[in-house]
Amino acid sequence: MVTKQMDDTRTQQAILNDQFRKSGFGVTLTGGVQSVEDLPGLLLAIQEFDNFNEDNDPWHEHDFGRLDWHGDKVFWKIDYYDQELQEWEDPLTGSCRRIITVMLAQEY
Repeated sequence: MVTKQMDDTRTQQAILNDQFRKSGFGVTLTGGVQSVEDLPGLLLAIQEFDNFNEDNDPWHEHDFGRLDWHGDKVFWKIDYYDQELQEWEDPLTGSCRRIITVMLAQEY
């Protein structure tokens, strides 16, 4: 059972992840995804993504998504780093740097 505190933490994390994803900053593209059709359109679709559900977001953190894009299956994933991008950082701290990686499903 999820406690209220855990639920509140996940809600805060989801809000921060949504804000970050919608900003369009901190995007890393894998080699494979750089060749998809209409890459700018794909990046916009990721910014606008809101199809979170139990199947693709079981922890309710909005840190992962999957899109079918012009015949390609594309994943995106948000990771949390310290300011030097060397180690994991708590996603609720002010010093956390988020990076969103966009990849083809077969690259995962």
